[in-house]
Amino acid sequence: MTAWFKRTEKGIQTATEQKKDTPKGLWYKSPTGKIVESEDLAKNFYVSPEDDYHVRIGSKEYFEILFDDNKFTELDPKLSSKDPLKFEDTKKYSERLKAAQKKTGLKDAVKTAIGKSMGKDVVVACMDFTFIGGSMGSVVGEKIARAIDVSIKKNVPFVMISKSGGARMMEAALSLMQLAKTSAKLAQLAEAKIPYISLCTDPTTGGTTASYAMLGDINISEPGALIGFAGPRVVREAKGKDLPKDFQTAEFVKEHGFLDFIVHRSELKKKINLYLDLIQNNPIR
Repeated sequence: MTAWFKRTEKGIQTATEQKKDTPKGLWYKSPTGKIVESEDLAKNFYVSPEDDYHVRIGSKEYFEILFDDNKFTELDPKLSSKDPLKFEDTKKYSERLKAAQKKTGLKDAVKTAIGKSMGKDVVVACMDFTFIGGSMGSVVGEKIARAIDVSIKKNVPFVMISKSGGARMMEAALSLMQLAKTSAKLAQLAEAKIPYISLCTDPTTGGTTASYAMLGDINISEPGALIGFAGPRVVREAKGKDLPKDFQTAEFVKEHGFLDFIVHRSELKKKINLYLDLIQNNPIR
């Protein structure tokens, strides 16, 4: 059993397990100190009801929110990364992959599926930050590319939910190649006149921001999400001066023209379908 508290030289602090973003156990404490029952949090789309804090969630939860009755067909469910560079730092990359797969139950940092949302077919690709920080490796790029192919073949809209720390360093140039690969696929999607909505969630950074996350026909975000390329510390050091208040938050990014809308998670399914209807000139329901 995991201890609730552990003693340190400076006193008592909560155990590391209790600090995770996704709630574990009976209670969840938001960054502003609000306490909410995990069951109530789930019923409220994993948004803290008192302070409206959007807890980080993964593909499982987003699929539940977006797909009608949580019914969908997963695409390429067995695709997983290899270790062609035989990369090793403090640990072998092959071992990191196995550990991440065992811990999360996922094959890699993105899950793709097709199903109905408010009665309309849609392809959704959703990243999982719990898998090596949602880093973008060759499998992430390949699964997104294949999901776009399905959208083109079946002539249905594509929705990308980004949540990433950026490129996967353990795959070096192979990871960076995914920026061009996914961007080229999105160009094909545009040529086919098929809508693409990009949802940026907390955090959306690095190569993900530099490619598919900012290429949507409509770019949207959840409130308070961290969105940027380099981290605030790196930007601050490069500029040599303090950064503006709320720098790299969704609200700041929207104010500067890089986002179209900020959408509360409880309205996410309704708003995405509204945007798709507007793009496709469908009757508004």
